Amino acid sequence: MTSPVGGGERRTFTPDFLTELFRNPLDPGYADAAARRAREGPRSAPRRRLISTVSALTLIGVGFLLVVAYQQTVADEPGRTKARATLAEQVRHRRDGTVTLQNRADELRAEVATLQERELGGAAVARLRDLEAQTGLAPVHGPGAKITIGDGPTAVNPVTGKQSSDARVRDSDLQLAANALWAAGAEAIAINGQRLTATSTIRQAGEAILVDFRPVASPYEVVAIGPDSLAGDFRDGYAGRFFRELVARYGMSFDATTVHDVTLDAATELKLRVAVPSTPPPSGGPPSPGPDSPPPAGTPTKGGR
Repeated sequence: MTSPVGGGERRTFTPDFLTELFRNPLDPGYADAAARRAREGPRSAPRRRLISTVSALTLIGVGFLLVVAYQQTVADEPGRTKARATLAEQVRHRRDGTVTLQNRADELRAEVATLQERELGGAAVARLRDLEAQTGLAPVHGPGAKITIGDGPTAVNPVTGKQSSDARVRDSDLQLAANALWAAGAEAIAINGQRLTATSTIRQAGEAILVDFRPVASPYEVVAIGPDSLAGDFRDGYAGRFFRELVARYGMSFDATTVHDVTLDAATELKLRVAVPSTPPPSGGPPSPGPDSPPPAGTPTKGGR
C-alpha cells in the first residue's frame, strides 16, 4: 500500500498474519461479547434459570436415549447369539454332510475301478490308468519337488494405521509357481493337497486364496512330481529369482527342495464340458466330428483359464 507525502511516494507495509496475531492475540468476538455484556448488564435470575433448565433437560434427554440404546442392545444380544449359534451348527452339519458325500464318492470310484478292471482287458485298463493319472483322476507317486511359499510379516502404515498386503502371497504367485513347474517338466502338481487338473483355477477371494474353490492357507506347499532336477531348475529359473526378490524385499519365505517319493491324491472333482464320441455312428447317421471339426451350433465349449 502506498500513500503520497509531499509530492512523493512512501512505501508502507501492512503487518503480516503472525505479527497481527502476536499483537492482538484475543479474538475480536471476545471483545464484542464483553462490550455487549457491559451494555446489557449481568443476566437476570429468570434467564439464568431458563438456561439451566434447558441444559438439564438436554442432559436428561441424552441420558434417556443412551439408556434406551443400551437396553435395546442388551435385549437383542440373545437373538444375535442364537442366530450365530444356529449358523455355526448349520456349517458343522454341512461340513459333515460334505465329508459323508466325499467318502461315498470315493467308494463309488473304487467300485467303478473294480468293474473296469473286470470288464476291460489288461492293456485297456493300463491305458485308462495312465490317462487318469495324466488328467488328475487317479493318485500318483514318485520323485519331484516341493516349493514352499509363506507370508511375510504384516507391515502397518504409521500414518493411516492400515495393514499392508505386500508381504502376503497372492493367487498370481501360486499361478506363477505352478506354470513354472509345468514348464520345467512336472507331470502332476498339488497345492496344499489340492490336485491341479486341466480345468483347475487359482483365484483370490478377499484375503483368501481358492484352489478349485477350496481355501488354502499359508504356508503354501506346491508339490510336483517330475524329473530329479525339477527343484533345481525351478530354483535357478525365473520363478526362483522372482520369489527370492520377494524374500529380500518383503520378508516372505521361500524354499525349493527335492522329494524322492511323494504321493499326490486324485482330484476331488473334474467337470468335463465337451465330449466327442470315439466310435463311428450307426450306418446312415451323420458322420462323427473329427478332432479339428468345429462343434455344432449350441454346443458348449471348454472354458480355459
